[in-house]
Amino acid sequence: MDHAGIATQVVVEKKLMRESKLTRHDIGRDKFVSEVWNWKNKYGGTILQQLRRLGASLDWSRECFTMDEKRSKAVREAIVRLHKQRFIYRDNRLVNWDCVLRTAISDIEVDYTDIKKRTLLMIPGYENAVEFGVLTSFSYPLEEDLGEIVVATTRVETMLGDTAIAVHPDDVRYQHLHGKHAIHPFNGRRIRIICDAILVDPEFGTGAVKITPAHDHNDFNVGKRHNLEFINIFTEDGKMNEDCGEFAGMPRFIARNAVAEALKKKGLWKDAKTNEMRIGVCSRTKDVVEPMMKPQWYIKCSGMGKEALDAAIRDENSMLEIIPRHYTADWKRWLENIRDWCVSRQLWWGHRVPAWYAVFDGDMPEDFGASDERWVVARNQEEAHALAGQTFEGMKFQLVQDPDVLDTWFSSGLFPLSVFGWPDDTEDLRAFYPTSVLETGHDILFFWVARMVMLGITLGGNVPFTKVYLHPMIRDAHGRKMSKSLGNVIDPVDVINGISLEGLQEKLLDGNLDPGELAIAMEGQVKAFPNGIAECGADALRFALLSYTAQSDKINLDIQRVVGYRQWCNKLWNAVRFAMSRLGDEYLPPSNASPDMFPFCCQWILSVLNKAISKTVLSLESYEFSDAATTVYAWWQYQLCDMFIELIKPYFSGNDSKFAAERGFARDTLWVCLDNGLRLLHPFMPFVTEELWQRLPSSCDHKRADSIMTSEYPSVLECWTNERVESEMNLIEAIVRSLRSLAKESRERRPAFVLCRTVVDWEVICNHQMEIESLANLSSLMVINEKDDVPTKCVVSVVNEKVTVYLKLEGSHSAEIDLEKIRKKIDDINLQQEKLLKMMSVAGYSEKVPEKIQQVNADKLESLRKEMLSLREAGQHMESSNRQHEKLLKMMSVAGYGEKVPEKIQQVNADKLESLRKEMLSLREAGQHMESSNRCE
Repeated sequence: MDHAGIATQVVVEKKLMRESKLTRHDIGRDKFVSEVWNWKNKYGGTILQQLRRLGASLDWSRECFTMDEKRSKAVREAIVRLHKQRFIYRDNRLVNWDCVLRTAISDIEVDYTDIKKRTLLMIPGYENAVEFGVLTSFSYPLEEDLGEIVVATTRVETMLGDTAIAVHPDDVRYQHLHGKHAIHPFNGRRIRIICDAILVDPEFGTGAVKITPAHDHNDFNVGKRHNLEFINIFTEDGKMNEDCGEFAGMPRFIARNAVAEALKKKGLWKDAKTNEMRIGVCSRTKDVVEPMMKPQWYIKCSGMGKEALDAAIRDENSMLEIIPRHYTADWKRWLENIRDWCVSRQLWWGHRVPAWYAVFDGDMPEDFGASDERWVVARNQEEAHALAGQTFEGMKFQLVQDPDVLDTWFSSGLFPLSVFGWPDDTEDLRAFYPTSVLETGHDILFFWVARMVMLGITLGGNVPFTKVYLHPMIRDAHGRKMSKSLGNVIDPVDVINGISLEGLQEKLLDGNLDPGELAIAMEGQVKAFPNGIAECGADALRFALLSYTAQSDKINLDIQRVVGYRQWCNKLWNAVRFAMSRLGDEYLPPSNASPDMFPFCCQWILSVLNKAISKTVLSLESYEFSDAATTVYAWWQYQLCDMFIELIKPYFSGNDSKFAAERGFARDTLWVCLDNGLRLLHPFMPFVTEELWQRLPSSCDHKRADSIMTSEYPSVLECWTNERVESEMNLIEAIVRSLRSLAKESRERRPAFVLCRTVVDWEVICNHQMEIESLANLSSLMVINEKDDVPTKCVVSVVNEKVTVYLKLEGSHSAEIDLEKIRKKIDDINLQQEKLLKMMSVAGYSEKVPEKIQQVNADKLESLRKEMLSLREAGQHMESSNRQHEKLLKMMSVAGYGEKVPEKIQQVNADKLESLRKEMLSLREAGQHMESSNRCE
């Protein structure tokens, strides 16, 4: 478990401020660290408890903490070794400074926000919003009565630290000012006019740029090039320091307005314009990061970064695979541009930097740390004294340990080594390092993963793992990042157990939100969870999250989807209980299941189970967890429950002796399906599968495992595969779907007809009439061919170009609606044909596309052509019949028809009208259910 330096310190500081109105500086370092330990001991196990409730299968005996003694020893050893190898050094340079935490933070802990226009933002510590996106222009008076020079900035308060004004050497407007000076209007400081072709664009703005070397990264480089003075103007908590004269003590953003007003009073202010800009914000505190000069400890990363980059290059020699693969590009981009890592933090919670400074008699307190040569890096104070004694032999000194702590990601980066006892040569280290797979979120690919790889290679001699699986980040149903201040954070335990809205809001009240944030969060909870969160159980939550992994890098978690999987768990439970009731109390499973003599449906379910096993295993091995979950779900839901269990029900109806053999085979097949299906589903839903599996009868021939968790995972058995049976069942399923669609919501059993245009399909359907009747809930089924009369008083659906089904169904229908449906289907097929023909006519198609794919496309095109012919024929017939029907009705409705037309002719017309009516009933529904036909394809 990681000590989460910044995050933990922020939480405890907020708690301290809320409860006692004190800061950590008010109570001192020792007492504050004690408070953090108390918080850790109380809440540190929350994540572990969540993992246990979710069913994580871990070796809990190996639980450890990054600040326990073994891990602390590893941290000290790593720093000493890296320092000896000259990877670690100390330097005074610009850092990203967080004024709330009063510490430096790394580049990747900074979130950048693009400001397009004048924008008000709430900043921690300020009552009123601060405006950004404003470019302020003002002038500096020049010496020797040379006038003034105008500059512009989005941070006008930093002009108090300006030490130069840069112009382009070729800019004729300022050539007379080369080597001259401006005068600072508030302190009289002489400001050099310098020439810098690297920084200055003469076409941008006035062509003159103010230089604040101590508070801007670009200006810092200019200051180094021109040997400028570096003047710090901020205190560590973001106020103007004593060098700022009348502005001293002002918070920096208050000073921004004050400086602008003072410039106006001096007549130096020019204007303020809207300006696009980018601001850096601390990902933890949301404070605007301030570039500040601070002495810090750094790790050289160029060499280590190159090794980490090379380890993940996709070739036969790569040692590290990143999954999903597209993150390899991010890995490459970051490591190719890696900067040295600032590893020191001005926090109190964390590993103290194992470095001591030699303080000589006469040193002033403000001189602490000023000389890099006086630092001694050692494993402990005794070792530091011994080293210092050699370096400063004969001199009187005292050693004072650096008060800074190390970046939390440093100790976390050592975890693959330290967890196995490094730096000691332990049996665990030899046996398990490098490990196989790391699973983590993509948001810490560089915070953590890259650092582990760099330190693992440098200190452990190898990559720490061979695969990295990066899971998506969970967001709320609207795609928003989960945040306590928004009230949309979801505790997995609350989803497992369920919780009321009142319970959710009580948790907020116990948290660290300030009153303003609390009100927003509570309102957010009312909108998101007006009825609280329903009890879903761990299995449903796990399955939902795995299914969501297809959403690439984000999971927009909708609790209602989890509720849906809870309902599916209930259905699974009921289905297995029903199936076991068919097995009976005395049932003994077979020692092996050879399907040669099994009924058709039993052979089919074992064959598709084989495919489900194969696809699930392949998906798991390739980390396609959503595909694996979908495959298992589809087999259980659509093949076992919806098809197989329905197909075997006739075998168990009464004690019909003609199904005695089938009953036995069905029981054996059912047991095999339950046993394999539960084991297949177990990694996704461990709790319900364990419970149901334990209830299955076991075979007498061999002792099975005590738990489903330790039983073998299902594997493919070639003897189960039967492509012929699967092909026949695909046709049966397509016919059943069409008939069910025609029947709509009706539960009345009706007669049906299947028109077959090929002998092969005829034989398949004749052989499996019972299956079709059972699944489609028919009273009877007749198979006909093209020579037979078209059934009357039926609705019709085209299954494919070879098969059409008719269902007896009384009622009147609109012929025009039916024709429109047929036309839409024809239009859809036309689009499919055009798309396919366009693809097949692309240059190089025949050379580049595999022959197998070409054949599939050709077959698809021919199938579409035949289906088009069938639909056009049905449409033309319907149109013709409809026209004749309307013409006859019009003639028979003419005034005096009954008196003037002979009775014999009237009877002929009446018979003709009835004949047309019957014919139309058999044709009108040809386009009614074309969506079903689409699914069949």
